[in-house]
Amino acid sequence: MDFKRIILAGTSSMVGKTTISTGIMKALSKKYTIQPYKIGPDYIDPTYHTTATKNQSRNLDSFFMDDGQIMELFKRNSKNSNADISVIEGVRGLYEGISPYNDIGTTASISKSLNASTILIVDGRSLTRSAAAIIKGFKSFDTDVNIDGVIFNKIRGEKHYKKLKEAINYYVPDIEVIGALPRDEKLEVSQRHLGLVPTPENREKLNNDVELWGKVVEEHLDLDKIVELSNRYELEEAEANNTINTTEHTKLYELNKNKCTVGVAYDEVFNFYYWDNFKALEDNGAKIKFFSPLNDEYIPDCDVLYLGGGYPEIYANELNKNKSMMESIKNFDGKIYGECGGLMYLTNSINGIKMTGVLDCDSIMTDRVQGLSYVKATFMSDCMVGKKGAEFKAHEFHYSKLINIKEKSFAYDINRGTGIINNKDGIIKDNRILGGYAHQHCVANPYFACSLVNNI
Repeated sequence: MDFKRIILAGTSSMVGKTTISTGIMKALSKKYTIQPYKIGPDYIDPTYHTTATKNQSRNLDSFFMDDGQIMELFKRNSKNSNADISVIEGVRGLYEGISPYNDIGTTASISKSLNASTILIVDGRSLTRSAAAIIKGFKSFDTDVNIDGVIFNKIRGEKHYKKLKEAINYYVPDIEVIGALPRDEKLEVSQRHLGLVPTPENREKLNNDVELWGKVVEEHLDLDKIVELSNRYELEEAEANNTINTTEHTKLYELNKNKCTVGVAYDEVFNFYYWDNFKALEDNGAKIKFFSPLNDEYIPDCDVLYLGGGYPEIYANELNKNKSMMESIKNFDGKIYGECGGLMYLTNSINGIKMTGVLDCDSIMTDRVQGLSYVKATFMSDCMVGKKGAEFKAHEFHYSKLINIKEKSFAYDINRGTGIINNKDGIIKDNRILGGYAHQHCVANPYFACSLVNNI
């Protein structure tokens, strides 16, 4: 299979990456099958990609995965969707990661792992000649990153664009100028405290926005040039340069199959999931049943409940009014796993509004972020998502915290990150309920899926 691929990277986090990336995906989808990806631990941007392409966007992350696993996930997902081109949106600035001294967690690391052509997105406001200096600096900073093109955003008109293009052609002649987008409020995306507003909350508006972004991209960018760059480098070169043992590094996660049914909360409230987690569960024998804690009366017939992250604090009153659903969850005698927003829903209350009361504690929102970090942790005991003594990686991002904590047992010892309290996370109750702030990824915690389906 010919794995055409392109990475769209920002010079910073505020250059309009998601709008432009989603617009490119939408525009290209009119002619090609596009497999979208997002670099980094992000749930919301992938939902925009999925809206544009009708293919589930996947995450690639060099903190969670080694080179071989990145390659394996990329090839598997692009092949399964029969993608003509894979379009990969970067995270923050091209070289931003967890350290000022290495590539871990950066867009640049994924570019090198996949030997992919990379297009820089640059905020062009008030720039002409300086834009060439910025691009030249990015190219020379790490010559192993294939920076081949540039897209300018928020320019003030054709005259401005002409000057920008002349400067790039003169000072950085090996960079392809793909085009430039005008300043337009219609190209802005609504923000919230955890990032962009998730698509399940207003699908009609998002569909209209994505249509608009696609049309603007078609009008202002050279799509043929993007397609050409997507096929500039051989994927096999990245594989040939990989020195890690193949049989070891391409293992994505543990397999220990057990037939069971996992009820997954998925609606306007709960929609923060890595889609590869569902694939890992299915590979381990699970049947997935989606349900809505907001709109359905009862949970589905299942063995395990999986309550992912989201914004339960915004929908607390509506969740509270659905008494039959809360009683259904409280009376469920199977396994329950709650993650971040799902954890909050399992507590006695959110900001004083009564929730399910499965866990004896309360959750409150704060003005300041309580946890924003990649996580490294160790399982202190066997639990429904891991094995005692095993180390795992995850991420956390929350403005909430737990108070009035009566529960005493925790599953995770946090070595990097915050957790719930005193560097502990993952409240365990009755050996069948687990709730924590750490967002689990099936590759970063290879025991996640097999433990969830077998611990019933």
